[in-house]
Order: sequence, then structure tokens, then C-alpha cells
Amino acid sequence: MTSNAQPTSIPLAFGDLQGCRTPFQQLLKKAAPSADTPLWFAGDLINRGAESLETLRDIIALGERAVPVLGNHDLHLLSVSAGIRKSKKGDTIDEILAAPDAADLLDWVRHRPLAHFEHGMLMVHAGVLPQWDAALTMELADELQRALRAPDWKETLAGLYGNEPNRWSPSVKGIDRLRLTCSALTRIRFCDADGTMDFSSSGGLDAAPRGAMPWFDVPARRTADVTVVFGHWAALGITLRDNLIGLDSGCVWGEKLSAVRLTANPAERTLTQVQCTSCRSTGGGN
Repeated sequence: MTSNAQPTSIPLAFGDLQGCRTPFQQLLKKAAPSADTPLWFAGDLINRGAESLETLRDIIALGERAVPVLGNHDLHLLSVSAGIRKSKKGDTIDEILAAPDAADLLDWVRHRPLAHFEHGMLMVHAGVLPQWDAALTMELADELQRALRAPDWKETLAGLYGNEPNRWSPSVKGIDRLRLTCSALTRIRFCDADGTMDFSSSGGLDAAPRGAMPWFDVPARRTADVTVVFGHWAALGITLRDNLIGLDSGCVWGEKLSAVRLTANPAERTLTQVQCTSCRSTGGGN
């Protein structure tokens, strides 16, 4: 396929599953995509929902039809497996780590991309910085995913935690550059007009820190010429604009799981949703 033509089979993109397998199966049945429809996943396949292991197996079983990008919860799974981080209250990743084929499951997760661009659609988990166009976003994502696939991936992963640097500059190199890329692609919600990220709030639009705005509302954002598909922001809810599709509608919090048919023409896109009940593990946590 070329990157400009309308795909012969239009992708169906899902918001954060977070281990909510039953709602995912219900949504897949309700949306009823054809057998050759690519299924895109905006990250956070697992964790906090009650069926993380089974959800992960379902996605892997889809083979090349599944097109997921990594989210912060997926990276957290890798970090816990590598001894970099400890499990948090409310995590539901222990069943994955204890699975007899855990090494194969983790290897599959580690080899997923951080961004995907096809047919004028750019999918990331959280967002992009305003200075990045689609080409630079993919270049930076490629740098990070190659580092996470390298033999010293644990060293790289350990260096990705922290809020600094929080503003893009081409002069940022090495692990600082990888950390900045990871923060934007998997964690960003708010930043200021210069693209300085602010991680102090995970609330909705009314919870923006002083001087900050949603990353997608920064004037002259350089990805405004493509459609950005993202998840991560449950408090934002479903967001549908001509050049923006926010898919995290809070399934793991008892809200809804959403899927959008990614037609090139925004007027032809369709939203399918199911209500999520009893998805969340009883472990609590945020």
C-alpha cells in the first residue's frame, strides 16, 4: 500500500483496553469488521483491568492484523519484568509475568512500535509535541523502538523515567532524547504554547495547569495536516475532530470502550461503543 491512498480495508481503531477483555470482545462483535480489517490499538493493551493476560493473548493471536503501539502501562509491564520498577497497587500484570510463556509474551510487547503512520493517519498512545511533524515523530519513535529492541534494552528502559527534559530541542541527544520522546509519545496531556510538557494534571480540559493547554490545541501544531489517533486520556473522553481522534473513553473506570473506523473522509468515520461494567480489578489504585 502507499501511504497516501485510501486503504482497501479501512482500519478500525480501539481505545485503551487495559485488560478489559470482555468489553473488547463485545465491541469487536458490535463493530463487526470484515476478516481483513486491520485493527489498530492506541496502546495500554493491559493493566488495571481484570483480564490482562487473556487480553494480551487475544491481540497476539490476531497476528499481523493487529497494529498496536506501546503505551505507558505496556512499558510498565516491561519495567517490572526487568526489575526496574515494582508492581503498584491495582496492577494486573502478575498473571502475565507468571505465565509459562511469559518470555515470549514480553518479547512480543517489547517489539511493538511507539508510533504508526499510514494513509495520513498517525497513531500514538498519548500525543506529539507541537514542533514535530509526522516524519519527525516517526523518526524519533523509530530511534526509541530500536533502542528497546537492542540487547541493552533494560538499561535504556531504566533511563526513560523522569520528567526532564520536558521541551523538544534537536540538540537533545542520547538517553535524554529517548526519555523526551517517550514522555511525549506515552505520557503527554498538557503543554504550553512552546511545547513544554506539564505532567502535574491528568484531569480533563478544565484541569489544565496554569499556562498550559492540551497538546493538540497548541497553535501551529505541525501534525495538524494529518489525523492523529491517540488514547491515554480517560478524563478527556472520546474526542472526534477532522484531524484528531481521541479514543480513551475510560473503559477500565466503568465508562465505555470505543472504536472508530478510520476513513480518510472525517464525515464517513463511525464510532462504535460498548458500556464497560466490572472490568476493573478489585485491587484499587490509579
